[in-house]
Amino acid sequence: MSTRTLLVTSSVLGENGQSIALANHFESRAAARDSVEVTKRDVVANALPHLDIAELGAWQTPADDRSDEQKALAAHSDNLLAELRASDVLVIAVPMYNLGIPSQLKAWFDRVLRAGETFRYTENGPQGLIEGKRAIILAARGGMYAGTEMDSQTPHLKSMLGLMGITDVEVVYAEGLNMGEAQRDAALKEAFQAIDQLVEAL
Repeated sequence: MSTRTLLVTSSVLGENGQSIALANHFESRAAARDSVEVTKRDVVANALPHLDIAELGAWQTPADDRSDEQKALAAHSDNLLAELRASDVLVIAVPMYNLGIPSQLKAWFDRVLRAGETFRYTENGPQGLIEGKRAIILAARGGMYAGTEMDSQTPHLKSMLGLMGITDVEVVYAEGLNMGEAQRDAALKEAFQAIDQLVEAL
């Protein structure tokens, strides 16, 4: 049985982005294994609009009662949810922009974090509804942030994944990529080796 992997990329630099280099390395290694299937979702090339009241209202309207416009709006989220549910492993390749995640990636999370679909509210707080999945974060940063108070990105991503019930999360960091060629090359080499090990274990 194949391991179905959803690879989400979010670099505005396209193929010149360092997070794309991490994603491409993951994909090439996965392609060498017959037991791993990869579905790609580029949230920059296929950008989503910011979430608004019209789309939110479409979700809250019963499917049979939706207007044509509401059906089109709800399809943004429904299609992404189907992609996520069909995967065993979620891989997020993410650059750090101004200490956070790209707004395009936030727009993706806004579509897959839906009350009643991927989590629900209970008297004890929110409960994730996505079970049996794990996530891998491939994080590319120009500076050195991991393990410091400046890294608000990692806990943010883990919190959003955890809200859905995805708590098995591994992070591969490639840091200091703008701190000289030697640092960049060493960081990418280490990250590529970590990715190799993760793919081998899939």
